[in-house]
Amino acid sequence: MANPALRQAFAQKRFIVAPGVFDMISAKVADGMGFDCIYGTGFGTVASALGVADAGIATYSDMVARMGQMARGCRTPLIADADTGYGGLLNVRHTVMGYEQAGISGIQLEDQEMPKKCGHTPGRRVIPAEEMVLKIKVAAEARTSADFLIVARTDARTTLGLEEAIRRGLMYGDAGADIVFIESPESEEEMRAIGKAIAKPLLANMVEGGRTPILPAEKLKEIGYAMAIYPAIGFLAAAAALEKAYAHLKASGDSIAIGESYGFKRMTDLMGFPDVWNFESRWATKAAE
Repeated sequence: MANPALRQAFAQKRFIVAPGVFDMISAKVADGMGFDCIYGTGFGTVASALGVADAGIATYSDMVARMGQMARGCRTPLIADADTGYGGLLNVRHTVMGYEQAGISGIQLEDQEMPKKCGHTPGRRVIPAEEMVLKIKVAAEARTSADFLIVARTDARTTLGLEEAIRRGLMYGDAGADIVFIESPESEEEMRAIGKAIAKPLLANMVEGGRTPILPAEKLKEIGYAMAIYPAIGFLAAAAALEKAYAHLKASGDSIAIGESYGFKRMTDLMGFPDVWNFESRWATKAAE
């Protein structure tokens, strides 16, 4: 079930910084670092699991399995991307129920047409705001605990303008969303306007190389935001490190110069090998007896 610590963090007015996680290694690394929340990125999860674009190809079954695995494997509350809810109102209800049962603490739903597209790429189209309002109401009704948070995202800014995006954000908050997420504002001035207009907790999406300026957490809080997600930071760093390591291996035929940059022992500790060895040692002794 949902972890109540996340709602408590919002109630205490702590600014929440949530790193993007996309597989169990990234999730476990982030889990040990003291964040209030981790964010299950759709882009990164689809890329790491399927090796394809975040363009509506992944299914509900793909995502609930992967996101649930990360949520159950971590102590830190996880908010997970759920695209459009994978269909109509009945699909949204099923998605919310499944995500909550999987141990996820918050679900992100967006108002794009299906198939959806990554929020910082071109060609996105949105459904009528009234249809999204119904999705949010269904989501609020479907959850069994108020600790399971609903993040309502609008992609209207890019195609319909900032005024329409703010109008939708207000509607979605009134419909029952706990957190409002206006995707891809294009300047600090636009972000300030969003912060002034919407009283519900606001989420900022900090994507390196995306449409929105990257602002420090202190600045985001000052202009009215309650939370920032960094969905790409993990998989961009991982891809850069892998490219460097593999290029060296290809060029030199060895890994000597790279060495243990993270450390094999640290990885075995992270994956729980000491517990395995302790278990095996105890039961080997009992078997010998």
